[in-house]
Amino acid sequence: MSRWLPPADDPRTEGDPVGEKATYLEYLGNHRLTLQLKCAGLSPEQLAHRSVPPSTLSLLGLVRHMAYVEHTWFVRVAQQSAEEPLFLKVQDSDADFNDAVGTQECVDEAFEALRTQIARAEAWLEGIDEADFGRELPHHRGGTVAIRDLLVHMIEEYARHNGHADLLRECIDGRTGE
Repeated sequence: MSRWLPPADDPRTEGDPVGEKATYLEYLGNHRLTLQLKCAGLSPEQLAHRSVPPSTLSLLGLVRHMAYVEHTWFVRVAQQSAEEPLFLKVQDSDADFNDAVGTQECVDEAFEALRTQIARAEAWLEGIDEADFGRELPHHRGGTVAIRDLLVHMIEEYARHNGHADLLRECIDGRTGE
């Protein structure tokens, strides 16, 4: 099969967005869906499978990591929340990957966290106008980031990790595709 899904079943869009905000939102939405599609139909053990030892990279770890990234950028930075980072620990900054274990509970927690953080990001973005995209937001590590740069970074983050997801999925069951 040369396509991941038959075109009629693919939830991703290939529209012609008008405007900067619509363009960012379409790309970000499609990348979010791509990660979820790469994980579809796999067991908890398969999702937690680490295909390239000694790396702890797994599809489940990527879901946990992207929930962390969504939360960090759209809640902690964009909304200046003092909430603790998701899935990380003081003694293990890679806990989002290291603690991704093949149990249904871990899978449910990861996907619920990702859905929740995406919903929070979408709610915040709904109130942002394109005219605000140059506005600088204080970053918790120091310095600032423009809203535009935050959005481009999120697209880049998903794009990079979706490449990992593609290879991880291929190692699990041979399935490849966009």
